[in-house]
Amino acid sequence: MNIEARKISFIQEYLRIDNEDILNAVENFFYKTKSEVFEDNLKPMTLEKFNEEIDQALEDENNSDLTKVEDLKKRIQIFS
Repeated sequence: MNIEARKISFIQEYLRIDNEDILNAVENFFYKTKSEVFEDNLKPMTLEKFNEEIDQALEDENNSDLTKVEDLKKRIQIFS
């Protein structure tokens, strides 16, 4: 079974859950596992990469290629 078929099968089973305790357990397991996988893949940025990002930020500032806070807040509100 490929990953897409497994997802569909899981969702179908998930939708059949009618017990809140089981639903809570599945949700907790999902979020805990997702967090653990993220943390396992989290790696510190190299000093070289850090300096590149600072240089890029300064270049963006010099080229006025920035987003104003007000504009960013408006964008965020659209998705809320």
